[in-house]
Amino acid sequence: MSSNKKYWKSVEELDGNSSIVEALKNNEFVEEIPTDEFLGNNGALASSSTSRRDFLKYVGFSTAAATLAACEGPVHMSIPYVVQPEQIIPGVADYYATSVFDGFDFANLLVKTREGRPIKIDNNTIEGAKFSANARIHASILSLYDSMRLKEPKIAGKPASWVDVDSKIKSSLAEAKAKGGQVVLLTNTLASPSTEKLIAEFIGKNPNAKHVIYDAVSESEALDAFEAVYGERALVDYDFSKASLIVSVGADFLGDWQGGSYDSGYAKGRIPQGSQGSKKISRHFQLEANMTLSGAAADKRVAMSTANQKQALVLIYNTVVGASIPVTLDSKLKAEVVKAAQQLRAAGSKGVLVSGIQDVNAQLLVLAINQKLASESFSTVGTRQIRKGSDAKVAQLVKDMKAGSVHTLIMSGVNPVYSLPNSKDFVEGLKKVSLSASFSLKEDETASITTIAAAAPHYLESWGDVSITKGTYGLTQPTIRPVFNTRQFQDALLSLNGIPGTFYDYLKVSSTSIIAGSTWNKVLHDGIFVGTISAASAGSADYNAAASALSSSKAAQGFELVLYTKTGLGDGQQANNPWLQEFPDPITRVSWDNYVTVSGADAKKLELSNEIVANGGLNGSYATITTADGVKLENVPVIVQPGQAVGTVGLAFGYGKKAALKEEMQVGVNAYSLYKDFNNVQSVSLVKASGEHEFACVQGQKTLMGRGDIIKETTLEIFNTKDAEHWNPQPMVSLDHEEVKATSVDLWASFDRSVGHHFNLSIDLNACTGCGSCVIACHAENNVPVVGKSEVRRSRDMHWLRIDRYYSSEETFAGDNERKENIAGLSSSLSTFNEMEHASDNPQVAFQPVMCQHCNHAPCETVCPVAATSHSRQGQNNMAYNRCVGTRYCANNCPYKVRRFNWFLYSKNSEFDFHMNDDLGRMVLNPDVSVRSRGVMEKCSMCIQKTQATILAAKNEGRVIVDGEFQTACSSACTTGAMVFGDVNDKESKVAKLVEEDRMYHLLEHVGTKPNVFYHVKVRNT
Repeated sequence: MSSNKKYWKSVEELDGNSSIVEALKNNEFVEEIPTDEFLGNNGALASSSTSRRDFLKYVGFSTAAATLAACEGPVHMSIPYVVQPEQIIPGVADYYATSVFDGFDFANLLVKTREGRPIKIDNNTIEGAKFSANARIHASILSLYDSMRLKEPKIAGKPASWVDVDSKIKSSLAEAKAKGGQVVLLTNTLASPSTEKLIAEFIGKNPNAKHVIYDAVSESEALDAFEAVYGERALVDYDFSKASLIVSVGADFLGDWQGGSYDSGYAKGRIPQGSQGSKKISRHFQLEANMTLSGAAADKRVAMSTANQKQALVLIYNTVVGASIPVTLDSKLKAEVVKAAQQLRAAGSKGVLVSGIQDVNAQLLVLAINQKLASESFSTVGTRQIRKGSDAKVAQLVKDMKAGSVHTLIMSGVNPVYSLPNSKDFVEGLKKVSLSASFSLKEDETASITTIAAAAPHYLESWGDVSITKGTYGLTQPTIRPVFNTRQFQDALLSLNGIPGTFYDYLKVSSTSIIAGSTWNKVLHDGIFVGTISAASAGSADYNAAASALSSSKAAQGFELVLYTKTGLGDGQQANNPWLQEFPDPITRVSWDNYVTVSGADAKKLELSNEIVANGGLNGSYATITTADGVKLENVPVIVQPGQAVGTVGLAFGYGKKAALKEEMQVGVNAYSLYKDFNNVQSVSLVKASGEHEFACVQGQKTLMGRGDIIKETTLEIFNTKDAEHWNPQPMVSLDHEEVKATSVDLWASFDRSVGHHFNLSIDLNACTGCGSCVIACHAENNVPVVGKSEVRRSRDMHWLRIDRYYSSEETFAGDNERKENIAGLSSSLSTFNEMEHASDNPQVAFQPVMCQHCNHAPCETVCPVAATSHSRQGQNNMAYNRCVGTRYCANNCPYKVRRFNWFLYSKNSEFDFHMNDDLGRMVLNPDVSVRSRGVMEKCSMCIQKTQATILAAKNEGRVIVDGEFQTACSSACTTGAMVFGDVNDKESKVAKLVEEDRMYHLLEHVGTKPNVFYHVKVRNT
C-alpha cells in the first residue's frame, strides 16, 4: 500500500480551529508591515511643499547613486608568500588522516586544510577506519577557531609562563610527598596507550598519586557488569549489520548510547536485500520512555517507563533462558514484550538485545541473554575502550577532597564544577586542596577557580594516539600550528616525569611495540592500524539473582525523569559552537534550548501547552522540576512530545553553561544538577510555572503540507507480494482526455542530457536515521551563516539542508491508510478526517532530508527577472549571487521551500556575534565558496565547487573519473549510506542503478519539476 497518508508536523496543526496556522499558510508576511513608521502622518504629508516632479527627480538620483554604490564590491587585500612552502599549492587542498577521541565522541577522520588552515572534517574511508564523524565532530572544526578559548596559562587568574606552571606543580608534588598528601590525576577516559603509559610512569615516580577516571555521562553500570563477567573494564562493540532481530530496552543506540556510531551497521540491515519477492530487512523493537532516534527508526515502538522496562527485561530473560522470575507488568505492555521476547528467542544467533538501563543487574541480564542466543552481533572481540569511568571512585575523590586528604589535584579534559551533580561538594573540597590545575580548552567553570588554568590545545593542534576498540590503533596528528600559547597535558607529564624531549618523540617510540609489522609513516598516513584482536575470556555471574533484584526494584514516586544527551550538544563540551546551538534537534526540531518533554496526557493534566503564535514562532509553558532530595530547577521550558511515555518526562544534558561562552550561547538549564548518583532516571515532581517561553522551532516552517505525496511507505509483506504500482504509484494527469503518468507530460521542451556528466542524488528513507551529520557538513563546506534564536523564530534560518520529521495520526501510517479506505460518503469523510487530525499517543516517525531538488524544469528559474538562477547541463541549479536583486520570486515559486534569503549581512556584523564576526572565526570559511551578502538568495548548490574540482583533477591527470569520486558535503558525511551522489550518465555508477529501482520516487512528482534528487520508498518490517 502506498502512503497516501495524513501527515502532521507540529502539535498546533492538530487544532482544526487554529486561525494562526491558516494565517501562516496564506500570508507571506505574518506580521503587519509598519508603514506608518516611514510614511509619517497625513498632516505632515499634506503640508509638504515638494512637488511630484521634484520628488521623482530626487528618487531617481538617489536610486542611481545607490545602484552605482552597489556595483562596487568590497576590496580585500591579499598578502603573497615571501617564500612559498613546497608542500602547499595555493587553491589546492591538503588532507591529513587523524583519529579523535575527546572523552565523549570519537571517529577516524580526514581533515581538509587550505593554505595551512583546517576548514572541514571528512570521514576516513580506508579499510579498518570504521568510525565516522557525527554532527558534533563535524562541528568541532569550528571549535578550533573559538575566540573564547583559553589563550595562555594562568596562575591565580593572572597570565603566567609554562616555566612558572611547571615549577609550581613540581613544588606542590614535592610538598605532597613530604607531607604524605594525596596526588590525584582526574581525567576523562583517555583511550590513549601512550598517555596511559605516561600516567603509569607518573604514579611510579609519585607513589602517593592515583588516577581517577571521570565520564560526565556515566556508563559505569555497564562497565561494572562486563568487568564482573569478562574481567575487562570495557564495552561491547555491537555489529547490528549481523542481526535480523533487534530488541532495545531503553538504549538509544542510534544516538549516544555507549558512544554511538552504531548507525552504519544498523542501516546495512535496514535496506531491502535479496531476490525479488523475498527481500529481507532486519526487524527492530524499541521499548523506551523518551522519543529517541532509535525509537523513531523502530518497526515497533512501545512507550514505557524505566520501571516497566526493568520488568520487561526480566520477562525477556525468562523467555530466552527459561527462567521463571516473577514480574509485575500491565497486561497490554506484557503482551507486547512477550511478542518481542518470543521473536528474539526464535531468531537465535541472528537476534541481539541491548539496554540503556543504568543498573548493573540489568546489564548483567543483557550479557546473559546475548550469551544464550549466541548472538553474532554480540562479540567480545575488539571491545570498546571509550568509557572507563568509575562512579564509586569519583564519589570517593569528592569525599577525600572534603576531608582535606588531597594535596594536589591535576585535571585534564573534565569540568566537574559544571557536570558533577554534587558540584557544590566538589567546590567545597577544592578549597581544601593545596594546589589544583586544570588543563582545559576554555577557562570554564572548573578552570576559572583552580590555582592553575593550563591552556590546552585543540585536537587538531595536537599529537596523540587512540585505541577506540581493542586491537585497533589510531594516530592523532596536528593539522595547524597551535593558534595560542597552549601545551598538551602529555607534555606536562613528560616534564613532571623528568623525561626529555617532546610528546611527539615519546609517542613515536612508544608506538613501535603496538604497530609491529607496520611503520610509523604508514600508520601516520593511513590514520589507523589494525592489529591482532583476541576475544575477552567469558565468565559467568548469578544471573537469576540479578533478575530477581531487578524485578523487585521500586518504581519512581511522582514523575520519572529520564536524562539524555541531545544530538546537537551531547555532553556540553562544545556549548560555545554556534553551528551546534542552531542545529535543530531531529525529534523536536527545536534549536537554542533544552526543555522538559512531557506526554500529551500529562500536559493536559498539568495544563502545560505549546502554541504557534502570530509570527510563526513556537511558545510553551514553563515548569519547575523538583527531585526527591529537594534539588530544584525552575522555569524549565516545556515541549509536549508525542510518544513520551505517560508518567515520564525527559531533559537533556549539555546546557546551562555560563563560563567562557558568548552571551547568545548561554541558554538552557543545567540538567547535571539532577543527575544524582550518576543515574539518568530520577523521581521528580513537576508543576506549572508562570510565564511563557519562546522557542526557536523550525518544525512548522517551510512546510510541504497539503502538496501531495511527500513520504511514501509500505510494509515488507506488501513490498514483497505486490507490484510496485501498488506501493509506489505514479501520479496521473489527464492529457487529451486520457489518463497518463504525470512524469510523461512536459510544459517545456527537454534538452539532451545524455552528453557529459549529469548529477543525481539518491536518498534512501530506510537508511536515514535523522542524525544530522549532513546538516553540519553542509554548513562547513558552504559557509552557511548562523542567524541566532530570534531570527530562527522568524523563519529566517539559513540551513541549506533540513531534515523534516513527520508523525503518523494512527499508531502506524498503515493505520492512517486503512481508516481512509473505509470512508463511505461525504459525512463520513468529514468526520473521519477531522478525527485524524489528532495525534497518536505513540506515533510512527519518518525523517526526510530536503534540499534544493535541482529540478530540470525548475519553477524558480522561470520567474527570476534577472536570470540569477539558471540550470546547467550537468543537472545543477546554479545561483549567480552578484546578479541576484532579492525579489524572492524564486522562493515563492519553489514548491519545496528550500531557498534562503539573506535578510541581513551575517558576516562582520556585531548584531550577529558568531564566528563570522571575528577574524579567528572566519578562518574556518571555505575559500572556494562565496560569503553571501545582504539581499541575496542562496540555496543548496549540490556542491558545485566539489564536482568541478573532481572533473578538473581527472582532466589534469588524463584519466576517467571513478564512481564514488563525485561527492557532495552531505553524501560524504552520511554514515548510513542513505545519501548516494554520482553521475547518472555513467551507467555503471551506483546512483545510475539506484534511479532504476522500483522504490525510487521524486518528491511532489505530480508538480512536474523533474528533480535531480530522488528518494526511495520507506519499507517497514511490521
